[in-house]
Formats: sequence, C-alpha cells, structure tokens
Amino acid sequence: MGWIGDTVDSIKSIQFRQVLNQTISLGMIVTSALIIWKALMCFTGSESPVVVVLSGSMEPGFKRGDILFLQMSEAPIRAGEIVVFNIEGRDIPIVHRVIKVHEREDTGHVDVLTKGDNNFGDDRLLYNEGQLWLHRHHIMGRAVGFLPYVGWITIIMTEKPVIKYILIGVLGLLVITSKE
Repeated sequence: MGWIGDTVDSIKSIQFRQVLNQTISLGMIVTSALIIWKALMCFTGSESPVVVVLSGSMEPGFKRGDILFLQMSEAPIRAGEIVVFNIEGRDIPIVHRVIKVHEREDTGHVDVLTKGDNNFGDDRLLYNEGQLWLHRHHIMGRAVGFLPYVGWITIIMTEKPVIKYILIGVLGLLVITSKE
C-alpha cells in the first residue's frame, strides 16, 4: 500500500508542476506582449503606436478595420499629414488629415485643423465646445504605415463581446491542455 501512496503523490506532484508550468507560460506570453507594446511606445514616441480605423471618414485612403502605425516626432506638423488625435472627454481617438496649420509667432505654438477625407466639413464640430484648433497635446501621432483590414479582429471583438470571451476561453483551454 505504501508504493500506491507514493505513486499517487508522484502523480499529484507531476500535475501540480504541469499547472505551474502552464501558468508561468501564460504569464510570460502576457508579459512579452506588454514588453513589446512598451518598446513600441519608446521607439515611436507615441503613447499609442498602433490604432485601428473605426469609421469610414478617411475613405478611400483608409478603410474601417485598417491598422495604422503611428510615430510622434518633434518635427512640425504640416498640412496633408494624417494624424491621430484625442479630445478631452472622449475615449476614442480620431484619425483625420491636417488641412490647416496656424503657427503663432508670439509663442511658437502650432494650431492644427483637421478633416476626414470622406467628410464634407472640417472637424470643428468634433472638437470640444468653443475649441477651434487642435494643439500639440491633442496629437497622439502621425500615420507612418498601415495594414489593411487586420483591425477587423479588434472591431468584431469590441462590437460583439461574446466572440471575445469565446476566443479568450479557447486560448485558455489551449494553454491548459498543452502537453509542454
């Protein structure tokens, strides 16, 4: 009976080590993703180096679901550039083209006016009440590249949360059931 107890203890020990190994593997995946994101932030100078286009306001140039890569630099913002900006009180950043730049000689500050390529008028209606221009602190980055349609994964998971939970469950099951 002693060897049976030792065998059971050995099996429990192996199972515990497998669960521990899987937990550590999952933790390393999450940590690696965070490290990559932070490295991208440092490399691009943008607090959000990658964004998904959520509307059709920039068509035909960028379509809903395109992923944009952003970079922020000290170079002056010029008309024609595509920027991503965030307005205080709004959760979702906006991707639009700079149509006017107003440089104030007295302070050296630059004011920017934007417009979606597919929109009729400028973005002043999107800005906060009484705000006529965007300032440097509103700009999150400039578009420097894109991947078409790849962002649809994010859009689908945002608009249909049940799919996100199913995907997380399936990935969790894969981690738990992996034999490594």
